[in-house]
Amino acid sequence: MTIIDCQVHAYEANTPQRPWHTVPNWPDHVTGDEMVAAMDKLGIDGAIFISAFSMYRYDASYAIEVQRAHPGRFGIVKPVDPDDPAVDDVVAEWKRTPGTVGIRIMITKDPGRDRDPADPGLARICRAAVKHDFPVNLLCWGNLDAGTALIDRNPDTRFIIDHLGILQPRTPPAPPEPWADLPKVLELAKRKNVVIKVSGACTLSQKSYPFPDIWDPLARVFDAWGLDRCLWGTDWTRANAVVNYHDAVEPFRMTDRLTASERATLMGGSCAKAYRWSPKKA
Repeated sequence: MTIIDCQVHAYEANTPQRPWHTVPNWPDHVTGDEMVAAMDKLGIDGAIFISAFSMYRYDASYAIEVQRAHPGRFGIVKPVDPDDPAVDDVVAEWKRTPGTVGIRIMITKDPGRDRDPADPGLARICRAAVKHDFPVNLLCWGNLDAGTALIDRNPDTRFIIDHLGILQPRTPPAPPEPWADLPKVLELAKRKNVVIKVSGACTLSQKSYPFPDIWDPLARVFDAWGLDRCLWGTDWTRANAVVNYHDAVEPFRMTDRLTASERATLMGGSCAKAYRWSPKKA
């Protein structure tokens, strides 16, 4: 079974040479080499490396460096700027960059990201994604109505919903009703141009490891979306303050709620299909 983590973030320490835009509550550094070592320890064959917007904004140069150093282990995704009128050129250049598998936009309720789904900048990005054959990773947690409207406005665009579409905590504990948006997530499954990342799910648990209370709501996700449209991932390192890498991986590997074939689809097969990318160990 090939295991692919659909969302990880690697980054260097905060230095004047490559300064962070903001300082989140993440480890001081998890470099590409450190990420690969952690993946090897847990038997993770490859990962989709999302360039961290909180630190690097639209600069994905570190992701490119890491992919170049470990070309078979990472497919890379960069955030793109809806306010950039030349975003089509940016996406075209990204398409020519070795190892790239997608682009990312964010429409949350955070200041500066609370965009109207009809925003012309978002439309430009969606058109560019179709033109250059990229899926659009969409972070719309806490703002699923806007995310759904954007998807409906762009039926030819392939979307990948980040983190179950459900707002996830940055520090423990989980909120009192962590799955409150689940009905909207299930409704979104009717759109056939969308797949969903089952990433960061363990952060929504109100119980300790191995987080047994995640499985009933996840079963509803699997039923609505189909496992071939569900991509497993950890969201390491963003989720590190809530759950460490080992504890985000093992519940999915050891659960009896998945058969061997279902596990293979969820933990690798569906991700390879969505991104049209598979890892190759040296």
